[in-house]
Amino acid sequence: MQPFTRVTGLAAPLLRANIDTDAISPSHYKPAELSKYGFENALFLDWRNSPDGTTDPDFVLNQDRYRRATILIAGPNFGCGSSRETAVWALRDAGFRAIISPSFALIFQTNCIRNGLLPLALTAEVHQQLVDETFATAPTSHVDINLLDQTVGAVGGPRHSFAIDPRTRTQLINGLDAIGQTLQHRHRIDAFRHVDQQRRPWIYPNPTTKASATCR
Repeated sequence: MQPFTRVTGLAAPLLRANIDTDAISPSHYKPAELSKYGFENALFLDWRNSPDGTTDPDFVLNQDRYRRATILIAGPNFGCGSSRETAVWALRDAGFRAIISPSFALIFQTNCIRNGLLPLALTAEVHQQLVDETFATAPTSHVDINLLDQTVGAVGGPRHSFAIDPRTRTQLINGLDAIGQTLQHRHRIDAFRHVDQQRRPWIYPNPTTKASATCR
């Protein structure tokens, strides 16, 4: 998983409230092959296209100035609806590194963290300030997020502090998925297995026994 320490990138505004996972990654989208990658074409598919199948030029991510955005500034309760990890995959595969919102659906927030995408929750006041500073006064619409010192701001503008769960922060900074976090404790796991194997040898495979059984 790609570590997240500091990201500076073009921000795109999508300030609607209650954007659900079916809007982010429609259920009718079928990838070319079964994989957890390659979902960028699913991202906001029904919003990107008009009912007749043509591209909607008014949708923010279809506009030339936002095509290379890596930070999405969204409205409240982003990612609500069903637990659909493909919504996170679609955002990640489209190049987004962070979503900034006043609030997130909990399961969506969890899925973001598991996939290295920062779900940055700001207070409503700070969120509005960042929106104003990014899109009203900053001509480039670039935002800088520093997870090391826990600040965010429009490039060239004031910095705003934000709170984040310490374990989540460590996980993202080090680029650790669930397996990576577990392997950080490998020495303790190995020590436990060594002791437990002496106490309960019958639950551990015996290579000799297995080989004999195979021969028969």
